Amino acid sequence: MIATLPAGMQYIDDFTNARHHARPQDRLEAVRKAAQGFRERFLDEPEVLFYRSINLIRVPYPTWYGFSGVYAQTAYRFPFIHILNRLFVVQYRDLAGEVKTLLFSPSDLEGNRETPFFKRLTDKMKLPRKAQNVMAPMFNNVQSALASTGIRPEQVDYISYDHLHTQDIRHWLGTGSQPGFFPNAKLLVHRQEWISTGALLPCQADWYCPNGISGVSEERVVTFDGSVQLGRGVALLHTPGHTEGNHSLAARVRDGIRVTSENGIGADAYEPKNSRINAVRRYAQATGVEVILNGNTLEGSNDQYISMVLEKTVAGPSANPEFPNCASSSESTPFWLMPGQESSYLIGEAEFGKVAT
Repeated sequence: MIATLPAGMQYIDDFTNARHHARPQDRLEAVRKAAQGFRERFLDEPEVLFYRSINLIRVPYPTWYGFSGVYAQTAYRFPFIHILNRLFVVQYRDLAGEVKTLLFSPSDLEGNRETPFFKRLTDKMKLPRKAQNVMAPMFNNVQSALASTGIRPEQVDYISYDHLHTQDIRHWLGTGSQPGFFPNAKLLVHRQEWISTGALLPCQADWYCPNGISGVSEERVVTFDGSVQLGRGVALLHTPGHTEGNHSLAARVRDGIRVTSENGIGADAYEPKNSRINAVRRYAQATGVEVILNGNTLEGSNDQYISMVLEKTVAGPSANPEFPNCASSSESTPFWLMPGQESSYLIGEAEFGKVAT
């Protein structure tokens, strides 16, 4: 049974049955064709009212995961790269004409530290908190980032994440008698992601914040199946693979369509054949891969590969035509502590439109 959506949203059928082919190459081409059609249609949508991406925190991340497969046959000098996590604030008119505010990837930075993988890494390094702050410098938290836009917490209608790795939503939505920071917001989450988070395998659980959804009222959660159009110029596209319930934000903005998820960690992942990172480019040339997976769990690598092709097809070219307009929620970025780290092209922060009052 398909989950019922709130008024002002509707399901997207562009990708229905595209992955039902038995042969992987047929699935890929069916999804690519559907994504091209969706892009053409979505470009006719009006731009969202307001879009802003805001730096939150840098964190060290294993190179082995960030560029899955690239270094399997070679030695690499730096075991970690740095990824820069961002918050995405989007205001739009829903299909009923009402102004809505969505926060995509609002990470509770203190809650995230309890994710088993990162907690174990911190414990192993035995770094004092000041040293941790140097290793993982914070630019903003969600509260300060939102305040910088002029949007008040009570104006936020929805929060969402491409998936729930490392996320603790209790502070935002509240638990029991404990009120949340966003008094009116609901979580938008793919139904499979919500179900999975409640019954994880050990290889999955290493990346989920313990009790991150515990005690949150079901009334504060909106689950959906497949892909959903939230309103004019904004959609959540089901992009399974990184997790079964992974989905990506697609937003129509002044520079085209921006697509956001953590399927890939930046431009080099989405167009490796154009990468200035020798190992990444040579791997793409040797194997013929179109994309490089962010592979910390690899719940479904074939699906994730196809999903990344979907994302970059919908996004189309960025300001640098060699790379697609994929604004990764955690972007691989150079950092002085990782002198060997490169990035061929940085999407960075962006702002379009004006906040609706």
